[in-house]
Amino acid sequence: MKKLFAVPIEGGLVCEHFGRCEKFSIVETENDVIVGEKVLTPPVHEPGVYPKFLKEQGVDVVICGGLGVKAQQLFAEQGIGICIGATSMTPPELVNSYTSGQLSSGANLCDQ
Repeated sequence: MKKLFAVPIEGGLVCEHFGRCEKFSIVETENDVIVGEKVLTPPVHEPGVYPKFLKEQGVDVVICGGLGVKAQQLFAEQGIGICIGATSMTPPELVNSYTSGQLSSGANLCDQ
């Protein structure tokens, strides 16, 4: 089964604050094995823009450090799953942890 993950990044690692990311890493998996990764520059950040942008890319799950309540609602409306609380890892490391069941939502870094 094919799945696309989006990880907001800054300096190659997950960005702690979703809305402040420099870019998005889009990681593609096939049967839980990474088969590709591309980095995209998002449009200008405004409320609701990133969820729509990532939906247009075909993203199934967003893995991030922190995500505001409104953004969480917007992703739910787009049918995109979220995993919050990721820290200090590269997108492939995070996706591998997620697909192996070792990564689950934790503390929302936007709440701290």
